[in-house]
Amino acid sequence: MPTNEERLDRLAQLRAEAMLGGGAVRIERQHAWGKLTARERLDLLLDPGSFVELDAFVTHRSVEFGLAEQRFLGDGVVTGHGTIDGRLVFVFSQDFTVFGGSLSETYAEKICKVMDLAMKVGAPVIGLNDSGGARIQEGVVSLGGYADIFLRNVLASGVVPQIIVIMGPCAGGAVYSPAITDFTVMVERTSYMFVTGPNVVKAVTHEEVDSEALGGALVHTSKSGVAHLAAHDEAEALDAVRRILAHLPQNNLERPASIESHDPVDRMDPELDHVVPDDAHRPYDMHDVIDRIVDDGAFLEIQPAWAQNIIIGFARLGGRSVGIVAQQPSVLAGALDIEASTKAARFVRTCDCFNVPLLTLVDVPGFLPGVGQEHGGIIKHGAKLLYAYCEATVPKVTVITRKAYGGAYDVMSSKHIRGDMNFAWPTAEIAVMGAEGAVNIIFKDAIADADDPTAERRRLVEEYEAEFANPYVAAARGYVDDVIRPLETRPRVIRAFEILADKRDTNPRKKHGNIPL
Repeated sequence: MPTNEERLDRLAQLRAEAMLGGGAVRIERQHAWGKLTARERLDLLLDPGSFVELDAFVTHRSVEFGLAEQRFLGDGVVTGHGTIDGRLVFVFSQDFTVFGGSLSETYAEKICKVMDLAMKVGAPVIGLNDSGGARIQEGVVSLGGYADIFLRNVLASGVVPQIIVIMGPCAGGAVYSPAITDFTVMVERTSYMFVTGPNVVKAVTHEEVDSEALGGALVHTSKSGVAHLAAHDEAEALDAVRRILAHLPQNNLERPASIESHDPVDRMDPELDHVVPDDAHRPYDMHDVIDRIVDDGAFLEIQPAWAQNIIIGFARLGGRSVGIVAQQPSVLAGALDIEASTKAARFVRTCDCFNVPLLTLVDVPGFLPGVGQEHGGIIKHGAKLLYAYCEATVPKVTVITRKAYGGAYDVMSSKHIRGDMNFAWPTAEIAVMGAEGAVNIIFKDAIADADDPTAERRRLVEEYEAEFANPYVAAARGYVDDVIRPLETRPRVIRAFEILADKRDTNPRKKHGNIPL
């Protein structure tokens, strides 16, 4: 019979073994690749000393293909809970030093356990992915493990925030979990995602491509839109998680935490009066507007490299977390296209899930015309953004800075789709279309019959602009609550959100809506 001292020694020995993962040699190899270990990553992510591990002694149950002789405590994933800025979070960190981080039955069970706990207590889930995929030796059992995780991703969606960081390979079935979660962060040069790898692509399509070009961080943050942020290194990626989480609540029943702001809520910025050019055809950078409105000019932009004609991200106004959706006039004149509509729609729904108020800054000439857009389904994809705004019940404040034309005016959180407070700058132009297009349609015959068609068109355009290219027709109808000076935008928007802080709005009871996917 072992003594108590021997039992304690045995426990210490097993803990030390679990801490080593796949062993010192594999840890050195991980470092040589420029990657941290699973535990080192958790140390960077979580508040110091807050991590509590679960299932450290779990091992796989397989005996085929020599696995019976290869057992590692923890079985390739470190799971547990800790805190970020004092807030409880549940975490899993895949360990590439154990079987290349490949997922087994017990590995999946460990992840499912922390996800179930997160749902029960209402806390975010953060996953650090570095895995070679399914553990082939376990066959369909491993595939079933992935499906068990996918189910929990779906059930947790909109209930607790889910953030995934890709810190190495993520291939095959493993990619669908990040796709379902709320935010995905990748690390440049050391992480990649794809359904089928370069070798399969070459065999099937005869295309020559490496992992980075097929599914690296820059690909997914600038071309596919699959990932939300790309970081230069792992420390920056983990810091991005902390920054995103700071703008979100613990769960869908709570509001994001407010903080004390040292930026005066009544601060006005005279430079805003001069942001919009006198020439309506000249672009400007909407970032200049955002930076001058939000607290301390601090804006956490999401998906900055993809669909750059629309801007999305988090900021604070008077200490309150807000989500911002804004056209970018310097890219495609701010027109809505397929990618911009999808990007903004997903962000609007994410904010609505987690009670983050929405500020919409509008300068939209319409939906992008073109055969490619129409054949690509701009009707369906544009409707996603319309659906998202209509469905959202969080406080919604809209500011029209310049153009708001056609159906795009309706879509961009207009009064008609439950925008709560809608403001316009004096430079706003709210109409079915631009003056030249409208004149060409309305006065087609008069222009054709004129002695000087060019001069007549110019005269009619000037008349149309004077009559309709302004915010006052909409204001007369109550579609705009007020026309404000640009310099007073910050205090007016903050005051609007203060008024709307206790807003109550609901949608009809239903199983769920049928968004046009």
